[in-house]
Amino acid sequence: MSVREEQREKVVNLLAGHLLETGLSQTSLRQLASAAGVSDRMLLYYFPDKAAVLSAAIERVAASLAGALAELVPEGTTLPPHTLLAQLSRLTMREDMRPVFRVWVEIVAAARQEEPYTTLAATIIAGFRDWIVARLDMADGADRDATAMAILAFVDGLALVEICCGMDAAKGAANAVENLLNH
Repeated sequence: MSVREEQREKVVNLLAGHLLETGLSQTSLRQLASAAGVSDRMLLYYFPDKAAVLSAAIERVAASLAGALAELVPEGTTLPPHTLLAQLSRLTMREDMRPVFRVWVEIVAAARQEEPYTTLAATIIAGFRDWIVARLDMADGADRDATAMAILAFVDGLALVEICCGMDAAKGAANAVENLLNH
């Protein structure tokens, strides 16, 4: 890896940390450069434009979620939908994942307005759906895609409840659904 590539990786890590700490509210080019410890010009040396800067940082945040998902349910493992839903609900409530899901909700909100959020949101949600589909233990002929999207909708809904109503409300919702599925 070249010096430039190493420095770019360091900048991307710093930017991802900045997003997790502040969300999308502090994403002017000047704020991003400051968070990365470089000048605006140097940031544009590593990336062609602000959209590329944000894309790289958001992709790094998404990679942290992918890592947590891989630990939660390793590749090749399948679970019944209710078990997978319960596991993903608990992941959503984990303290270390809360900033990731908060950034995700902000990306989704921004996706209706502008790039790169529209493309990033579509890519992330497709990847998450595919991850869920691959881990569903369901009968042949069952609609895996619809089931995956239902699970995804619930997980995203938990993130919204946590942001709007607090962790107690989100944990209560997760527990209520788990109780419904177990009875």
